[in-house]
Amino acid sequence: MKRRTLLKTSMGAALAMPFAGQAIAQTMDPTSQASFDTVMKFMGAMGKGDMKIMLDLMADDMVWMNEGDKEMPWIGPWNGKEEILKFLPIFGANFQTTKWENTDQFAFGDTVAIFGRMNGITKKSGKEIGEFSFALRAKVSSGKVVLWNWYENSFAVSKAFHGG
Repeated sequence: MKRRTLLKTSMGAALAMPFAGQAIAQTMDPTSQASFDTVMKFMGAMGKGDMKIMLDLMADDMVWMNEGDKEMPWIGPWNGKEEILKFLPIFGANFQTTKWENTDQFAFGDTVAIFGRMNGITKKSGKEIGEFSFALRAKVSSGKVVLWNWYENSFAVSKAFHGG
């Protein structure tokens, strides 16, 4: 490595360290905290199957987006509370979650991001997917979830769904 590049890299790392420590030590602003709390409450209600709380936290025009193999009946988008209510039983009839672990989560303003690991069984084939990563980008407005944008290893899920 050239001396100048090494010096720039070392200086950049040295300068970044104090700022990274400060960023970690800060608490969320009230809007971010409210968004975070809403999404975590929604996720908790979903895990318990508590439709009342879920409905209370869903905006009427909420969008639920799952991308992937369109042959899997739970792939969206699902637009509006009524469509989402039709989708949820379809998902439940086709997918059984066997592991769920949030590993990282944060909020900034109206946006919440959650990352983790999960596993499940697709009921069509009875095949276990194998542990995989997921990411969620959710948005909150006026105390209601307006976007639930789900990302996962859709190839592994599709493969298990089709019995592969």
